[in-house]
Amino acid sequence: MKMENIAELSARLRMPSVSMEEMRENQAAFDLVPYAEAARRGCVALRDAGGAVSVVLGDPFDLDTQDWIEERLASPFRYRLASGEDVAAYLALQEAGLRAMDGVSKDLQGTTRNDGAHEISFEAAADADSTVVRLVSSTLYDALKAGASDVHLESTASGLTIKYRIDGVLTPAEAMPGTELAEQVISRIKVMSELDIAERRVPQDGRFKARHKNGTEAGRDIDFRVSVMPSVFGEDAVLRILDRRALTDQMQGLSLDALGFQENLKTGLRQLSTEPYGMMLVTGPTGSGKTTTLYAVITEANQGLDKIITIEDPVEYHLPGVLQIPVNEQKGLTFARGLRSVLRHDPDRIMVGEIRDPETAEIAVQSALTGHLVYTTVHANNAIDVLGRFQHMGVDSYNLVSALNGVLAQRLVRVLCKTCRSRGCSECRNTGFKGRRAIGELVVLNDELRELIVTRAPARKLKDAARAAGTVPLRDAAMALVQAGETTLEEINRVTFVA
Repeated sequence: MKMENIAELSARLRMPSVSMEEMRENQAAFDLVPYAEAARRGCVALRDAGGAVSVVLGDPFDLDTQDWIEERLASPFRYRLASGEDVAAYLALQEAGLRAMDGVSKDLQGTTRNDGAHEISFEAAADADSTVVRLVSSTLYDALKAGASDVHLESTASGLTIKYRIDGVLTPAEAMPGTELAEQVISRIKVMSELDIAERRVPQDGRFKARHKNGTEAGRDIDFRVSVMPSVFGEDAVLRILDRRALTDQMQGLSLDALGFQENLKTGLRQLSTEPYGMMLVTGPTGSGKTTTLYAVITEANQGLDKIITIEDPVEYHLPGVLQIPVNEQKGLTFARGLRSVLRHDPDRIMVGEIRDPETAEIAVQSALTGHLVYTTVHANNAIDVLGRFQHMGVDSYNLVSALNGVLAQRLVRVLCKTCRSRGCSECRNTGFKGRRAIGELVVLNDELRELIVTRAPARKLKDAARAAGTVPLRDAAMALVQAGETTLEEINRVTFVA
């Protein structure tokens, strides 16, 4: 459509027009309308220097697209009109920035890293025009831009649904019709992860490594851990994103203060982190920030006078002055085997990323009993349930209470967006929340608690004794955030148990 026709149509529809040059002066808002949807629907969301959002339509008579946009965008925006050719050309220019995540050139071969992961350099060839490649690439790019921790690809009866986990909550991203497309996308993920594309009946786990370039930067490595699971309608895939450079940037100056814990809890943690020996446990569900808390504790306690060794799966963040060992089960380096070797390396402090089995639990307890300070995590719902987990793994109760100094149960709570204060805006992807802070329940063992544990007293007595010793329950810590106006009652009900 010629520009004079656009001007005429703009006047008739009372919809401001926009030229290609004006579009290029704005920033593409792929966090609001993902690239794949923009390309498919012939539209693009733009954000100007002041933060105002406009949606440029290539076809103003496509009412289905307008309905989809108005349902998706809760924050204020205005429609603008451009020719379909200009919209396509603008998206093609933006695609150049996505090429770093746009797939593998046809003649490029992957390499296998020494940890067993498949490494792929995402430097797309100019003729990479596969719809599936572009969809996968734009999905990963959008997820990185949104700060997602996981990407969920779900096969449905009608096609493929894509969701991102942002701040611990699943957020719908887009839905693509076509069951054949869904199969091809999952197959693409399998190829990238070196999985068996012919096997669709059993779960498969893999990983790949991508190099992401942005502008003129040299590029940074992004690790993706992949889990593929058979479902009623085909297969689903979940990709865990580990962006080490972004994590390093976030953790500069990492401390307990930066995590947002309540003051009395920070004081208790700092005391536990300076004990000469024993075990400090952090517990909570997956994604509750357990490892980050231990990193903060170690960072504060590391004065260069102690030998500190960690064994992790994976090593998420590099701690200066600390020997960090990645678990590699394919090569036989498990937590238990690695921990045995660590003890021969003359450590003062040891961090065990996670206790998963009786052997690791027993070695960790013995390490704490023989003069080492052990930091570790265990999956449990609360601080008292941790004790039952160790007993279930066959650890002697007397040895456990002799080794254990304290247990921290923690959660991450979303806090209200500072821009809109819960109404929803482009800054918070219309959720009303942006960012999270940690809350915790710290149980420091004393003689009374140790006696109750050894005699296997009921959980109620243990909780009463912990509260009498100064433990603030997790629910009370969460309610304090509500009273301070930092979050909502609905949010804390999502992450804490209502007694």
